[in-house]
Formats: sequence, C-alpha cells, structure tokens
Amino acid sequence: MLPLVFLHGMGGGKAIWDRQVEHFRALGHPCIAWDQSGYGQSPMVEPYDFQTIAAALREVVGDEPAVIVGHSMGGLLAQEFYARYPEKVAALALCFTSAAFAAGTDFARAFVDARIGPLDAGKSMHEIAQDVMPAQRGRVSNAEGLALAERTMAAVPPATYRKAIHLVTSFDRRADLAKIAVPALLVAGSDDLTAPAQMMAHMAQKIPSAEFVVLRGCGHLGPMDQPEVFNKVLEGFLKRRL
Repeated sequence: MLPLVFLHGMGGGKAIWDRQVEHFRALGHPCIAWDQSGYGQSPMVEPYDFQTIAAALREVVGDEPAVIVGHSMGGLLAQEFYARYPEKVAALALCFTSAAFAAGTDFARAFVDARIGPLDAGKSMHEIAQDVMPAQRGRVSNAEGLALAERTMAAVPPATYRKAIHLVTSFDRRADLAKIAVPALLVAGSDDLTAPAQMMAHMAQKIPSAEFVVLRGCGHLGPMDQPEVFNKVLEGFLKRRL
C-alpha cells in the first residue's frame, strides 16, 4: 500500500495524527507523521520559508510517491510540496486549509497581532493553547482530541510559532490549483471559522476531479475534533481513487 505522510498545522506537531497513524497502519499503510521544521525534534531551517521546508519534507518522503495529508498550515505545505515535487505525490488530502492567505490586508495584520500579541504580553505557549484551542473546536467535538490539541500546542517552541505565524500570511498557490493532476480530497468542517467550508468548496472547484467533503459539526481541529469520521472519509477516498 502507498505510504501516508501527515503534516500538522501551525500550533500542532506530529502527535495530532496519533489516531490516524494507528488507524491506517492497521490497514497496512506505512505512515509518517512529521514534525515540521522547528517543531519537535526537527531542526529549524534557514531561510524559514515554504520552499526550504518543502525541501526538508522531500527528504522525509524519500523515493516512493506518497499520499500527502495536510491539516491547516500542513495543507499549505502539501500544496507547496506538490508544486515543487509532483513526482513524489500520489494523492493529496487538503484538510481544513486554504489556497492563499490575504497577505498585506487588514485581516492578515489582525491575524498576526492576535496570535503574536499574547506572546509579547508574556503568556506561555501552555496558556495560549488553553485560550486558542477550545475556540477551534466544533459543536460535535471529541474531548480527548481537544486535550491532545492543547498538549501539542503547549509544546511548540515560541520562536517557531512566531515564525510560522508570519510564514502562513505569505502563502498563495491559488494559480496552481488547476495544475493538480493527482487524486485530491478536500475536507472542511461546517463549524470551521479559520478555513470556512464555503471557501474550501470554492478551492475544490478549481482542482480537476477533486472530492469535497464537509464534516458536520466539526471545527478547525478536524482530525482531532472528529477522528473516527475523518478516518472513514480518508479511508474511503483512498479505496476509491488509489
């Protein structure tokens, strides 16, 4: 079976994918949940940009094409990786994510201020996680998933978090959506205010033969919010398309 490579979001780490790795390994898929550059045990890269992080991911993926599964910022990296190394991608699962960030806009500035402000005020990552993560869950949310999200975010190095916040505001791969020629699954949450389902639906329309699924009552925590439902959706996609 094809290997699966799981990419986490800005406030995440490889642990967010524990329920997915367990499920898909049991089905026979080799699985890698990667701590992105500067997270966990992965060294920071310079310059800290999507091109350099994608190059680091290329070493993780290795020689065999893989299914790249990206959540939030991980979905941005998945798109960047496909644009630069299409031969290494068997399929994409872009989850609770977008194709671009409104760089230079009032929204982008407010996004940066809201996330960096607490660090500048002296809050720890643990305190920030307790503030941020509960607001990211949906109406139908797994309590253990929320606890996992908080623990994982609390462990993110503050310096990495600062860099990642600025990095995501630079992303724009909208022009490349139509060039995606591998099977693609887009998963949104009906309660996700960070990557709204309507925005992701528009994104899916730009990708040839993409599948689009909305998880009802799911927030931005996605695979942590509704792990069993998320696994079922991804498993069905893999069985149909690969």
